[in-house]
Amino acid sequence: MCCALAALLGALVHASVTSQTVNQAREKALGRLADVTEAYEAGQPMPRFAGVDPAGLPPSLRKLAVGGERGTMVNTFNGRPTMWAAGPADGRALAVRVDYTLSARTITGLDRAILGSSALAIGATLLVGAFAVTRITRRLHLTAQVARRISAGDLDARVNDPRTKDPSRPQDEVATVSGALDTMASSLQNKLLSEQRFTADVAHELRTPLTGLTAAAELLPEGRPTEMVRERVRTMRTLTEDLLEISRLDAGSETVDLDVHELGSLAERVVRGSGTATEVRIVRDTTVATDRRRLERVLGNLVSNGHRHGAEPVVLTVDGPVVTVTDQGPGYPPYLLEHGPARFRTEGSGKGHGLGLTIARGQAAVLGAELWFGNAPEGGAVARLTLPEGAAAGCGDGPAAKG
Repeated sequence: MCCALAALLGALVHASVTSQTVNQAREKALGRLADVTEAYEAGQPMPRFAGVDPAGLPPSLRKLAVGGERGTMVNTFNGRPTMWAAGPADGRALAVRVDYTLSARTITGLDRAILGSSALAIGATLLVGAFAVTRITRRLHLTAQVARRISAGDLDARVNDPRTKDPSRPQDEVATVSGALDTMASSLQNKLLSEQRFTADVAHELRTPLTGLTAAAELLPEGRPTEMVRERVRTMRTLTEDLLEISRLDAGSETVDLDVHELGSLAERVVRGSGTATEVRIVRDTTVATDRRRLERVLGNLVSNGHRHGAEPVVLTVDGPVVTVTDQGPGYPPYLLEHGPARFRTEGSGKGHGLGLTIARGQAAVLGAELWFGNAPEGGAVARLTLPEGAAAGCGDGPAAKG
């Protein structure tokens, strides 16, 4: 808008001054022509700036004068800008010339002044605008960055715009958005913390009666009803322990106990401990510096999920620091592929509580590993655990395949 306004004002000033300058030169030339015409009719000698059919008279103006009309035209004469005025004189053209150099210089100087002042005004406006816009965009970028951090799970992230802290300062739109984002993050954080505390409290309160219930179940006489009671108690105990583990993961208080382990041997131990018919394929074995208990927990949950919700064969493949668990079932549901595991949400068989994969992802995050869920093109679920760079301590080939 500033550039357009400067251009419009410059054009208007140029047109106005040019018109005024040309009109003044035209009136002067026509005045001289009237004086010369009287002198010509009186038989007086012509001044040096006038003549009949003089050399240098523009042909179009000569034709106009011969036709019986008067006119003016700006042209050059001897290399100088000249204003010509011509009129009829006995079938010929009587013309006078006026030096137009000063007027041409005035217009040229005016144009240069307009261009210079417009460039200066536009430059100053652009600098001020760039400074103002940069301050706004910097604040907007900071707000967007904080929003991305909150979306990634960092609920402690805040914009903390100074304008939202000081009521005396003017509140612009960016400050309003920043304040709303901080308020939303605080509300969300308080809600999640309340839910986490509730989950942890419930799990802790259930442990004591479950311990007594487990001991009481062991004293019951053997039989089918006793086995059903013991199975339900074990299920509740497992659920309680899972809830406690999730609450610890949510609190972010977990620490890793690093040690060097053979990844292939660790995967085989997990399969043996699961008691399932899982095939282990070691494409490329390696030693990793990791927390054995947490890694076994992740792999055990992935294998257990493959048998519970998928279909055999379930295959665990070790290829360097990458461990993949596949099955031949219906695959992971769309919500899990889009948003990740959700506690107490299951589809398909309806077995379990949706905590196994949630715990697996949480423990993988503690290890600094990446856990990816997908579906194979030919069918079946694929879970890929990639240990962080630097975890691998050495590699070797191992074409073993065990089940």
